[in-house]
Parts: sequence; C-alpha cells; structure tokens
Amino acid sequence: MGPLQGKTALVTGASRGIGRAIAERLAADGARVAVNYASSAAHAEELASRIGGIAVRADVSNRQEVLAMFDRAAAAFGGLDIVVNNAAIAIMGPIRDFSDEDFERVFAVNTRGAFYCCREAARRLRDGGRIVNISTGATVGGTAGGGVYCASKAAVEQFTRALARELAPRRITVNTVSPGFTETDMFHSLPHLVELAPKLTPLGRAGRPEEIAAVVAWLCTEDAGWITGQNIQAGGGLTMV
Repeated sequence: MGPLQGKTALVTGASRGIGRAIAERLAADGARVAVNYASSAAHAEELASRIGGIAVRADVSNRQEVLAMFDRAAAAFGGLDIVVNNAAIAIMGPIRDFSDEDFERVFAVNTRGAFYCCREAARRLRDGGRIVNISTGATVGGTAGGGVYCASKAAVEQFTRALARELAPRRITVNTVSPGFTETDMFHSLPHLVELAPKLTPLGRAGRPEEIAAVVAWLCTEDAGWITGQNIQAGGGLTMV
C-alpha cells in the first residue's frame, strides 16, 4: 500500500513534462489523479487511462473552466485531498522588448491560473490536504530574459506563504517546489540551457522530471505534515541561474 493510498489529487498541466511525472508518481504512490490539460488531449487521455485516473480539460486562466475542472474532479473522486499547480507557459525576452500581449499571456496562465486553482483548493480540499505550487529556481537570483516569467512565478511563491498560514487551522499544508534545470521538451529546445546545466549545477547535470515529482510526492505524504509555507529548491544544489 502506497503512502497516498485513498487520496485524490488534481495536477494541472499534467499531460507532459514535470506535470506528467508528478501525476505518474502520485498514482504510483496510491492516489487517484485527475490529469489536467489545455490542448494535449491525446497525451492526457493516454496517461489518465494508464494510471487509472481521469483527464480533465481546462484553461487555468479561465475562471469558469477552473470551476468546472474542480467540479468534475471532485465528483469523480468524491472529494479532493491534493492539488498541484504546475500549469505554466514560458515566454522569454528582455523586458525592454517584451510585448503587452506576451506579458498578459504569461501572467494569465502562470499567476492568475495559479490564483484560481489555489482559491478553489482552499475552498474545497478536505482537512489535512496538500497544495503544492511549482515555481522555478530562477526566482532566487533572476536571469536575463526571464524577468516576466520569473515575476509571474514569484507571485505564486507569495500565494504559498499566505495560504500556508490561512489554511494551517485545517491542517492543510501549502508548499512550493522550485526546479532547477530539468530535462523537459522546453529545456531540450534551448541548446544554451543544455550546455549551461552541467556547468552551473553543483551535481553536474540537469534534473529529471521524475526527481522533481519525488519531491512533490513526499510533500503530499503524512511524513511531510510538519512542512508548510516553504520553497523547496529542487535543483541539484543550484540556487541561482
């Protein structure tokens, strides 16, 4: 019996990359998982079928779609215990050249979307539940060309700190996990990151999505019940990029 046996979870942006690895790990640990996706229906449905969960389409930047997503997950599972806010987009570029449209897109998904999901999680999770927000190690030191992306994620870190205090009376823990360089499709599409990762990461390589998922899964267990309001740096020792 896994450490999450009998628990139910919703993972946003779970059709690919880190979100997919998180959904797989939570399911392997015994949870029933709702796999959220925005456009990759085939990937999400294949994953949900394989892990015995459900696929739920929703654009997290749309409040009505978030409400419907939570309704469907709660109805399918009889309630929710875990919410992992992973859905995000990354648009990079220097602030001086960043368009209004791209700024709005990044904050709509990364910040407003996380806010909608955190708010619904706060309203709906059963007592003793878990909220895990996925940020980035780049918020620690910043990075040229990543100002808007990092700002959108830094806001999510503040949601974590406030919610941890607000939900503590219900024994709901709220934490952030901040990956460093991680081998996702986006990482491999940027050759300079592939080259930089082993040089800047003390452990000498990029992380794997499964390694980020392991940290998230642990935060969802009873063993992590005394950890809340924290930002866990899951980057192989990397503290600035």
